[in-house]
Amino acid sequence: MTNGKLKGICPIIATPFTSDGRVDYDSFQNLVKVLAEGGCPGMALFGIAGEYYKLTDEEAGKLALMTVDICRKYNTKSIISVTQHATEVAVERAKRYQDMGADFLMVLPPYFLKPDASALNRHIRAVGQAVSVPVIAQYAPEQTGVAIAPTVFAELLRNVPNICYFKIECKPAGGYISAMLREMDQSASVFVGNAGYQFIEGFDRGATGAMPGCSMFDIYLKMYNEYVSGNRTAAQDTHNQYILPILNHIRQNVEMIILYEKRILKRRGIIATDYCRCPSFALDPYYDKLFDEHYERIAPLMKHHHH
Repeated sequence: MTNGKLKGICPIIATPFTSDGRVDYDSFQNLVKVLAEGGCPGMALFGIAGEYYKLTDEEAGKLALMTVDICRKYNTKSIISVTQHATEVAVERAKRYQDMGADFLMVLPPYFLKPDASALNRHIRAVGQAVSVPVIAQYAPEQTGVAIAPTVFAELLRNVPNICYFKIECKPAGGYISAMLREMDQSASVFVGNAGYQFIEGFDRGATGAMPGCSMFDIYLKMYNEYVSGNRTAAQDTHNQYILPILNHIRQNVEMIILYEKRILKRRGIIATDYCRCPSFALDPYYDKLFDEHYERIAPLMKHHHH
């Protein structure tokens, strides 16, 4: 296990592509480096915002190795998500990522044919038991279509002690976080998902970290630092003034936020293009105009680079 608990802002790494749709490994390395140097205590590969479902196995393996190597160099924790739909395959993949040197694993429960809650529970448990690194169980009922009671996760933690982190992104998540922490005698660590929409509430209820997209990581870090240093009002102002208005526009569906996150990264000089593999979000001039207005407001809070 790692020393101390992982907490704070651990963003989901985007997967940059060239304008002809190949993985842009140079931009990827630059992005991981910027996140590490920028003060993120950890970062996650193959989150839903990372377009993992559009990658070949070979590409995914290469990105995983790069992530582990760069994170180790910068003393940042690497979190690699196991997204395979078959339990047997997920277990093998988890072992492989652990062998590569991943500090943490995350498990997205299989959802393609909507297995029931007990099958999902067995899947997460099997992955956790196959490795010794800490595991983050992702509760994403919007994606999986399956509800899991907090008691089920509490049971999981009791039986498999390294499954001690939970990324909670049900809607609404607040009551679930409170119920889960009560069930677990506060021993689990909760990460806020869902782009940090309910960031302040999640932390008020006992979350200790968040896993938003990576493009505005510095604004999330500012908000987190304000909150943990006891300045909740400042954190709330940062959330209300900067995070919520742009999220409200760009997060109307998942492909939309993936595209605009990349556009922010490109504008910041961190990646070379904002290309998304198809199918991707269909833009129009008005969406772009609104995005530009929001971007102007948040730009002063973010460092810009020359890529």
